[in-house]
Amino acid sequence: MVRFLGYAHLQASLQLSVFELHRPARTASVTRVTPMSDALLVPAHVAPATDNPLDHILFALKHEGVNLQILAQALRKISSASIIAVINTAPSGVYIRIAGFLWEYFNAQVLEGLPTITGPTVNLFDPKKYVTGPASRNAKWRVNFNGLGSLNFCVVVERTPALEALLATNILASAEAFLSQLDTAAVDRAMSWAYLHETENSFAIEREKPSANKAEAFVDLLRQAHQIHLLDEAYLVELQNLSITNLLDKAVGYRHQQNWLRGPLRGAAGITYVPPPPEWVATLMTELLFFANTASKQIDPLVAAAIVSFAFVFIHPFMDGNGRLSRFLFHHVLCQSGKLSNGLLLPISVAMKRNESAYLKTLQSFSLAARKQWDVRWIGDDEYDLRFLSDDGVYRYWDATRCVEFSLQMAKQALEQDLKAETEFLAKFDRIYKVVDERFDVRGKDLTTLVLACLQNDGKLSVHRRKQFSATVPSGVFDAIDEAWIELHVS
Repeated sequence: MVRFLGYAHLQASLQLSVFELHRPARTASVTRVTPMSDALLVPAHVAPATDNPLDHILFALKHEGVNLQILAQALRKISSASIIAVINTAPSGVYIRIAGFLWEYFNAQVLEGLPTITGPTVNLFDPKKYVTGPASRNAKWRVNFNGLGSLNFCVVVERTPALEALLATNILASAEAFLSQLDTAAVDRAMSWAYLHETENSFAIEREKPSANKAEAFVDLLRQAHQIHLLDEAYLVELQNLSITNLLDKAVGYRHQQNWLRGPLRGAAGITYVPPPPEWVATLMTELLFFANTASKQIDPLVAAAIVSFAFVFIHPFMDGNGRLSRFLFHHVLCQSGKLSNGLLLPISVAMKRNESAYLKTLQSFSLAARKQWDVRWIGDDEYDLRFLSDDGVYRYWDATRCVEFSLQMAKQALEQDLKAETEFLAKFDRIYKVVDERFDVRGKDLTTLVLACLQNDGKLSVHRRKQFSATVPSGVFDAIDEAWIELHVS
């Protein structure tokens, strides 16, 4: 008979309202603990002997890692006497010390009558398994809190093979190295392209084509990312106002209303995501902004930027403009790290738009699980009765691994498929334009159009283009452009 263990056992036996586990632990006919893609297989002799919740907490901490969303709820259901009894039998035990440390925090109580805690100081998060932050030592329990954020708001990022490979490429250093090889004019043109297309694609993700005024305003907003400025509510309100042109949508502070996202379906089924209740927003944002203002100089800036960007949009602190601001914050965190020279920008939204379905799935890795924690009832028209079934730990503690992996993939693509490709395109344009312009007297706008058409058509001017410009362009120009393209690629 299959028996669920650890976090899965706690979730079922204590009736916890938490996200479903991607890899629940269960007994199986194996000789050792064996991780699979969809389960953690455990031999019977390793499994907890009883159904005592504390035994399963200790098992989970040892074999499954740290799931603060479950631990926050489960440890509130564990009596102080249970913790003290185990500590008395093993005052140096690693996992009971971690459990005691977390029990005191989540219950806001101090355990009394404890023996002297012994043993070497241990990390809450194993740095070999997780991306970790700076360590803060709890002397009583001899435990280092080394999570991403604080115990009041802490996401986890696992060191998966995919993430480790992306981190090893050192994307920001590669971007700096690439751009340092270009002359000033080439960098300026590449950045002009990057800012414009980042703007267009950030709007396009939201199915909106910006007017000239909107585009200019968002480009100005992106340029602010390089300004040294701590993030706080007032500054975010200022940024939200800059990114929104409808006066009725401009915020004066964080939202004081419940909002939600909806799809095309009618009624409750159409509600695809419900952000945290408004009374939690200020506290969640305080924690997130503390992380945002410090993390980029403590951990890999791309990891920090990904967490801030996705966490911001999950909190949804404004009634409008959250998606666009979340993508701005990605750039802000990168720029504040000092790892990108002033003015440099990776066109992340261009890559995200090209991978829009993957972007949506990444958002849904959190939003669908969070939606299940709400009971949504349709009253009529656009009115809903929204009742939250869990606690605020759902929005404080979650797994950001997929969000970080996706963000680093997009950063890599933004550099290699977009920024480098556009720079090479501009260099080819300059070369062909110069060669032809030196031989023929052609109107600048006509020659620009024809060279661009050649480059966009794999080096061949179409019959249509030749006919279109036959009255204003000398006939030899067309073949000269094709020949210049061939020469460029042969050389």
